[in-house]
Amino acid sequence: MIRGELRRELRRELMRGGFAVIALTACALAQTPAKRPPQPAAPAAAPSTGITLATAEALWRNHDYQGANNAFKALVAEHPDNADYRVRWGQLFFERFTPDEAGKLYQEALTIDPKNARAYLAMAELLAEDFNAKAGEAADKALEIDPKLYHANEIKARIALEDDDYKTAAAEADKALAIEPTALQAIAVHAAMDLMQDKDSPWVAKIGNRALGFQTIAHFFVINRRYEDGIIYYRKAIAADPELWSARSQMAVNLMRLGREDEARKELELSYNNHYTDKPTVNSLRLMDTYGDYKTFATPTTILKLHKKEADALQPYFEAEMKRATAVYEKKYQFKLKTPIQVEVYPNHEDFAVRTMGMPGLGALGVTFNDVIAMDSPSGRPPGQFHWASTLWHEMSHVYILTLTNYRVPRWFTEGVAVHEETATTPDWGDRITPDIIAAIRDKKLLPVAEIDRGFVHPKFPAQVIVSYFEAGKMCDYIAERWGESKLLDMAHQFAKNRPTVDVIREQLKMEPEAFDKDFLASIEKETAVTVKNFETWTKGLGELNKLTRTPDANNDDLIAKGRALEIFYPDYVEAGNPYLIVAKACLARKDNACALEEYAKYSKHSGRDADAVKKYADLLKEAGKPEEAAAALERLNAVNPLDQDLHQKLGALYLASNRAPLAAREYGAVVALKPLDVAGSHYNLAMAYKAQGLEDKAREEALTALEAAPDYRPAQKLLLQLSGEGLKK
Repeated sequence: MIRGELRRELRRELMRGGFAVIALTACALAQTPAKRPPQPAAPAAAPSTGITLATAEALWRNHDYQGANNAFKALVAEHPDNADYRVRWGQLFFERFTPDEAGKLYQEALTIDPKNARAYLAMAELLAEDFNAKAGEAADKALEIDPKLYHANEIKARIALEDDDYKTAAAEADKALAIEPTALQAIAVHAAMDLMQDKDSPWVAKIGNRALGFQTIAHFFVINRRYEDGIIYYRKAIAADPELWSARSQMAVNLMRLGREDEARKELELSYNNHYTDKPTVNSLRLMDTYGDYKTFATPTTILKLHKKEADALQPYFEAEMKRATAVYEKKYQFKLKTPIQVEVYPNHEDFAVRTMGMPGLGALGVTFNDVIAMDSPSGRPPGQFHWASTLWHEMSHVYILTLTNYRVPRWFTEGVAVHEETATTPDWGDRITPDIIAAIRDKKLLPVAEIDRGFVHPKFPAQVIVSYFEAGKMCDYIAERWGESKLLDMAHQFAKNRPTVDVIREQLKMEPEAFDKDFLASIEKETAVTVKNFETWTKGLGELNKLTRTPDANNDDLIAKGRALEIFYPDYVEAGNPYLIVAKACLARKDNACALEEYAKYSKHSGRDADAVKKYADLLKEAGKPEEAAAALERLNAVNPLDQDLHQKLGALYLASNRAPLAAREYGAVVALKPLDVAGSHYNLAMAYKAQGLEDKAREEALTALEAAPDYRPAQKLLLQLSGEGLKK
């Protein structure tokens, strides 16, 4: 399982409300290095066999992990009622990258001893590693049982700081320090708070030479997208403890993210060879082994890396969008990047997932590390589910906003601006409001602007990350509409000064954050009022409509009437079973092309992406004498799936017929790059597009290629004769 799938599974379990189940699923592939667990007081030595807890601990310290595992197994077998043995055994599994087994043992310990504070503490640590909101509850339970268990306060401090809640983070760290003045993670949290605010910190000196403290500081820099600063503190951790392999591995992962592959590989191999085999280490090495399968296309402002099997087909489309986005963003953000933007496109989603490991709340389509973007290829997702062009614009916006703010921008703002940009230039691009978002609006689950970062990092309900992206995007839409697009740039400049959200809202919008929340929520409620009010009716009606389509004698007029009524309730819904396509099909069944065109037009306007539906829409437009509109409809699909041969064939024909030869050549070139079955016909079409441009040499070359594939192919023979004749006349 990749991490995104794990999170979805975990959220489903959270909705079932089972704490025991959470323990078993929360971190099945934890991506953040395991920290060295707190040492429990040694239980009484037991077995008559001579195996003691001290024996297991000694084997563990000497890196004999199998021996330690066997010793713990014997201890638990001979002392089945000893919960502490299970907790400590679970911590061995947790440290050795099998947290699912750790969770099982912690739960077994709690079954034996429901008041075992250290089991709850271990559970909190396990959940916190996966940015799970339930970690705080486990820590609270540990403290309820044992108020002196300051490690639980440290975990709560970490969670709060990950949510950008400095006040709570400081308070929890102080509680830990009141119990244990040398508490390392509490000290590191204080140091990280100062350093992330660009302040000199007396807390750094209190870390001394304790490597884990520097690693914790690095962790906070990294999750706040300050990768260079994170690498600095990983280096400090390594200097303090050269055998802290978790720090070496994480430093290497971040070096790789920034394109420093040679040093990254060296550190990853060193970690791996010293038995540090967590998922980021192993998968990053595997990913780097595939880099030879990629082609690189470079311009003065862009670097594009595409897999060899699809590079020639994708390169024209990706490069064109990168160029267009660069021009728009340079004008909008009023500066030019000093280094090229590098975009890496992965046809294997699991390869792309390696680039996102350990990061909280990121979308599963693309990720940005300074000026390096990694994203799914259109082939990495089922056709129609992935709008690669809007994802590219989203991630390129991050490059500009992060650079402009010197990486000091809060998560909600950079994500909100990026979502805003998806539709700012091309309105039908962005994702529409999902049923999960409608439910969150109905249930009053949108977060205040001062707390919205929490929704990205520690979601408290399954869809909260998606809802937070939507909310942040709508906040930026609202700001741009009410105060002007330039206000977003003004806010970005203030965030560059490392100012908190509440201060920027007060200064730039001239209102208190609470007033902003009130006005913003009112605008959202007004915009979605019809859908929210009728959501249950729509849900029931959609089910009935789809059931009706499966009825052999369904009345088309009835389908059209019911479908159009549902469209009014929820116009943004264009996913499976949507009313637009049901109504369009019913219109076609009664031979009413005008009715069908109207439905397909609405579907397209609301970003419907089903290829068959859009192609049918284009065919109807062509039949109606509207070839330019037909081409525009198909062109939208290139931003969804430019690996569709049939799409390029249709679009190429439309462009050639309308004397748009360069675009026809692009489309027919894509067909050729996709290795079609009809080799001769594809090269002939490309030759005709070149001929229409007056590029006779290229046309002749393609005609010859067509004849090499099929020597008797008469259209290519005729074209070659024409080209030769034209050449003689000259």
